[in-house]
Amino acid sequence: MKNSRRRFIQQTTMAGASLLAAKAGFSAQSYRRIIGSNDRVRVGVVGFSDRHRASHMPCFMNHYKELNFDIVAVSDIWKKRREEGAAQWKEKMGHDIVACRNNEELYSKKLVDAVFISTADFQHALHAIEAVKAGCDAYVEKPFAETMEDNRAALKAIKATDRIVQIGSQRRSGSNYHAANDFIKSGKFGPITMVELTWNVNQPGRWRRPELLKEIREEDTDWKRYLMNRPFEKFDPRKYLEYRLFWPYSSGLPGQWMSHQIDTVHWFSGLAHPRSVVANGGIYMWKDGRRNWDTITAVFDYGPLNDTSSGFQVVFGSRMHNGDERPSEVYFSNGGELNLITNTVSPKGGLTKKFADAMGMQPNLLPEQSLSQEEAVVASANTGGDKLTSNHVRNWMECIRSRKQPNAPVEAGYNHSIACIMTTAAAHTGLKATFDEKTQEVMVGGKPFKY
Repeated sequence: MKNSRRRFIQQTTMAGASLLAAKAGFSAQSYRRIIGSNDRVRVGVVGFSDRHRASHMPCFMNHYKELNFDIVAVSDIWKKRREEGAAQWKEKMGHDIVACRNNEELYSKKLVDAVFISTADFQHALHAIEAVKAGCDAYVEKPFAETMEDNRAALKAIKATDRIVQIGSQRRSGSNYHAANDFIKSGKFGPITMVELTWNVNQPGRWRRPELLKEIREEDTDWKRYLMNRPFEKFDPRKYLEYRLFWPYSSGLPGQWMSHQIDTVHWFSGLAHPRSVVANGGIYMWKDGRRNWDTITAVFDYGPLNDTSSGFQVVFGSRMHNGDERPSEVYFSNGGELNLITNTVSPKGGLTKKFADAMGMQPNLLPEQSLSQEEAVVASANTGGDKLTSNHVRNWMECIRSRKQPNAPVEAGYNHSIACIMTTAAAHTGLKATFDEKTQEVMVGGKPFKY
């Protein structure tokens, strides 16, 4: 009788919990995570990269105790990085870390609930697919995808699950960027007429790894697994370690830097992607065998697809020489500017009363105001535990607990990837790139762009 009564109570309790979960719109697995909020979340590292070591690691350390998270495994196909990752995380966490030769081994062992993904640019979307299919939440570095084939596949895979995926666009966790978004969407700014984006650095060693090139050997890694769905090439240490310089492993400047800034355009305007893109540039300074340009200017047309008389222009300029390492984002309306360098709104350049009166118009100058607390963007090679990234990692961790959507959901990554792929297509062909809504393809010369 006692055993039967105990089973009845357990079954009734579980049924009630399932009903509550269903009413709240959660899966059973998601609900278990909420009621088990005291349980430790086990996190794995997919790719013990410079980005992970310099930025994810200190940001995770800022929050893991409070939120009860743990790093338990590192997956890296290069023996050196795998061993370094396991050793460094063991030192941080105070316990052994499982070192996995690849992601298949990581997921087959059922070691983790969530993963950081910071592998080569072209691998992000593909590794995100692996993660969610293994039932894991994921923090996925940008650019999300470098081809529309990968972009569509990853969006579909993620949307078919209830996994929490945060795209590494950390501006979406900055209070100043939220203030800018709120101000523009309030209507007080007026229609956006122009956006100027720049990102210039002068770092000869940026994206170069000369010392590491001496250390890597083909037998210590898995070149075939590294290539994933890219065309086969013979093992090349530079394409492995300096992949940002070589298409089709990276688009370089668009994927690495423009992806951050163009994401704010989509966020603030509510538009998913450009109507068209043209681009020009070249390798003007660093003649080191790279394929990707060291200088680019891309010009975008944004606006409603059904109303070409409405919209605005965006210009992105970037160079890897003569740069002050101060990324800038300035939004213009006819009433002034919203400047995310100074984090201010001002009437600078706006229509003055003198000229408005001459044209029989009403002046619409913007007020002078601050965009909340300044949270500077860091342009150095490794940002460290900067506030924006720390906020962003914490938001992901909190959303793993709550099962709410994070600040930069998969749609943000999908959309910034469209803009980046359009830019790559325009740069590689010299043609204007557009986007076919029906097929979800980037088009140049009447054909889908392919690498």
